[in-house]
Amino acid sequence: MSNTREDILELIEEEDVKFIRLQFADFFGVLRNIAITEGQIEKALDGHCYVDGHHIRGAKELGLRRIYLIPDIDSFGILPWRPQHGKVGRFLCDLADEEGNLIPESPRYILRETLKRAAEKGLSIELNPECEFFLFDTDEEGLPTTNTKESAYYLDMAPLDSGENARRDIIYALEDLGFEMESSHHEDAPAQHAVSFQKATGVIMADQILTLRNTVRSIAGRHGFHATFMPKPRADFPGSAMALNAACQEGFHDWFTDTKDPHGLSETGKQFLSGVLTHMEGAIAIANPIVNSYKRTKDRFSDSKGIFWSKDNYKAPVIVSHNEAGRTVIEWEMPDGATNPYLNIAYLVAAGLEGIEKKLDLPEADSSVGQIPETLCDALQAFSDDAFFENLYGKRYTEVYISEKMKEWESYAREVTDWEVRTYLARI
Repeated sequence: MSNTREDILELIEEEDVKFIRLQFADFFGVLRNIAITEGQIEKALDGHCYVDGHHIRGAKELGLRRIYLIPDIDSFGILPWRPQHGKVGRFLCDLADEEGNLIPESPRYILRETLKRAAEKGLSIELNPECEFFLFDTDEEGLPTTNTKESAYYLDMAPLDSGENARRDIIYALEDLGFEMESSHHEDAPAQHAVSFQKATGVIMADQILTLRNTVRSIAGRHGFHATFMPKPRADFPGSAMALNAACQEGFHDWFTDTKDPHGLSETGKQFLSGVLTHMEGAIAIANPIVNSYKRTKDRFSDSKGIFWSKDNYKAPVIVSHNEAGRTVIEWEMPDGATNPYLNIAYLVAAGLEGIEKKLDLPEADSSVGQIPETLCDALQAFSDDAFFENLYGKRYTEVYISEKMKEWESYAREVTDWEVRTYLARI
């Protein structure tokens, strides 16, 4: 059931909420916020609270001086790790310009418009993410490190798993925020953890991923850990992913499943998957958006480095599987914890939709149709060369994205790394 304005005002009073955070995803998927007191809630609900765009990455380049925050009433929640007297609530917000128009370059807006197109075709894509992260020790000053005292591995328990209590409290906090949790466990590397929650659609799922990151970091800090979703924080540990499992059902009709097909894929499922594969080389600039992302992809997809789908090969960028109900699930393995979930989900839906509209033929299983880019620079080139992304995200957004991400790459390319010093300093 959707909330009303009156529901929110009543809840704020009943729960003794004194501060409200107006949270929003910036143009690169980073969660930001301003805090207001409960006395300003009417102003906020009227959409009159704003932030200075000059200090927000990408906003200045888009010519946005002021960005107005439009609370999504259905996203209201009370942060369970904040004080219980004088509680702290939060809204996730849409972004509007000074004339009150929603900003078309906002990732949340882009995703919503993409989902409208899919809904016109009768498609509702259900997503179930698998989110991995590390809980590292902090130093004497409370600053983050990549150190851990534990030696736990996959599915280990306490005392080997020193983050078990923190992970439990993370789950409790997420449930308090309305998540339906599916499972959590210790992952492959010391200090690495994974959580998954029940499937949801579109904007709700992207909101939940952003909320998850904020919750994990907040709860971890209370346990003396630093939580990071960095794709590859240590060369000697496996990287962290944020794989997306997609299924498609409308009423009683499962769009992706055909039990008579050897792979369990319907014609619609094959076309959807083909669309995802067709544009994946450029999409990796979104799914793997930072320099460090490619340290993980080199490790995770080291066997072939190709773009292909499979039913059996764990190293495939896309895996076709079946859930407990026998429904076909398309697992996109490329995304990592740095990805912008709004743009990531928009890509998955839009590319799949194009495959259906164009009735694209699906390549044979385990047959490569392209190569995973070696670096962020290579991925940005593929992103720039594929007109699909300009049509999806808009010309202005894609230009800003490429420009800002190339600045990251160029800054990295100028850096002298420890590896270079170790390898060359004494010899050359």
